[in-house]
Amino acid sequence: MQCHTKYPAQLHASVAHRSRYFEQPPLPSSSPWTSTLSIKGGGQRASGARGVKTKMEPPTDLRRRRTPEQLVVTDELEEPPAAAAAGSHGLTAGSVSGRAFRLSIGIMLLLLLIPLAILCLFVDSPINPQPYSYAEPPPLTGLLQPNEKLRGVERLFQGQLMGPESIVTLGDVLYTGTADGRVLKIEKGEISTLARFGKPPCGRPELEPTCGRPLGIRASPNGTLLIADAYLGLFQVDPVTGNVLTLVSSREPVEGHPMGFINDLTVTSDGTRIYFTDSSSKWQRRNNRYLVMEATADGRLFEYNMVQDSLRLLMDGLRFPNGVQLTPNEDALLVAETTMARVLKYRLSGQLAGASEIFADNLPGFPDNIRASGTGGYWLAMAGVRPNPGFSFVDFLAPRPWLKSLIFKVLSQEVIMQFVPRHGLLLELGPDGAVWRSLHDPAGTMVPSVSEAHEHDGWLYLGSYHAPFISRIRLSKI
Repeated sequence: MQCHTKYPAQLHASVAHRSRYFEQPPLPSSSPWTSTLSIKGGGQRASGARGVKTKMEPPTDLRRRRTPEQLVVTDELEEPPAAAAAGSHGLTAGSVSGRAFRLSIGIMLLLLLIPLAILCLFVDSPINPQPYSYAEPPPLTGLLQPNEKLRGVERLFQGQLMGPESIVTLGDVLYTGTADGRVLKIEKGEISTLARFGKPPCGRPELEPTCGRPLGIRASPNGTLLIADAYLGLFQVDPVTGNVLTLVSSREPVEGHPMGFINDLTVTSDGTRIYFTDSSSKWQRRNNRYLVMEATADGRLFEYNMVQDSLRLLMDGLRFPNGVQLTPNEDALLVAETTMARVLKYRLSGQLAGASEIFADNLPGFPDNIRASGTGGYWLAMAGVRPNPGFSFVDFLAPRPWLKSLIFKVLSQEVIMQFVPRHGLLLELGPDGAVWRSLHDPAGTMVPSVSEAHEHDGWLYLGSYHAPFISRIRLSKI
């Protein structure tokens, strides 16, 4: 049994109080237990004097007794008088600390809500989002089952270039455009600057409109390079001399709307027609997250006739048209519509010329560039994923325009991108748009995202709009 001593003074008082219950009250004089005994003769006296009254003790079992209170010894200290008095008025130490905690939380919430209320009332959101919704993303099972094939890539020229969005080869020479506005030529492992469409300084998003940002790049049948610059237009570049010819200038509005974000292009086998996308007339490349979140439907698809030097609008009202690719017989165009996570097919000839249809819908990510594969299909790069199982930030916000407006009042585009999971994903689609296979880097350790895939000499080269390297992997390994 555990036994602990109470406060000493309190213990003495308690014992003294309880001892009173064991004292016997005096018997009244008329008590039957009191009598006078007289011993006659010379016998021995039973008492000290003759005629002395002798008090007789009653039988033990008949004594009048009160049951004593049970003395309980515990390991708890009695509450001090001050604490007991405070407790009688509901002011225990626990309640006081609880109130202080609740008050602190209330003040913190208030300090957070006041600036938020000011933002809601007096600060405009940079976007005017439109409500829309997606179907549930396809589960990452079967042909979409995550694997680690992209983890086997080799990184080239790491730290020597930034954001090689698109890649093309002429012979064994590789060409790409980078975030600092340059068109690079990579020959025998050496990097050199072939051309530049804008002018320095470069290197920051706010400088891009004057610096330029080369994106889609193709090889023309006449041996030149065709390059789409997001800010400045469509250009033809001599791969040897670096001479630049402007084909389409973005400074000239088309049907009353500027070309704000020229993105990707494809060219016919005879080199007479170039098809290219203008992702938005409102948002520029540096604000592409705003374009996705606002779901602005102002993207367009154009045809440029090299012979006639003329421009023709094919499609408008698109939500972030991105990569574009001719079909093998050149009777149709495939256009990646990034915001809507799908690929459209636009008919160029035949009875359905000018009509469009969905080629691949409800993709597991947001498509970027699309290129022909060596097996008769198409490589479709994913700029971001829609994980299922998992949480898709864009899917969640799509039908909640009020929440998107509020978020962009508080957070920058760069902060928002932290909610997008790092997951490298590349799909190969068949001629009918069905998924043939998928290549993954689930944690994004080697390939955080893919902007384009380009086949050359047994290798698959991967571009990225933000990575400081080019990736490649043997086709035989995938």
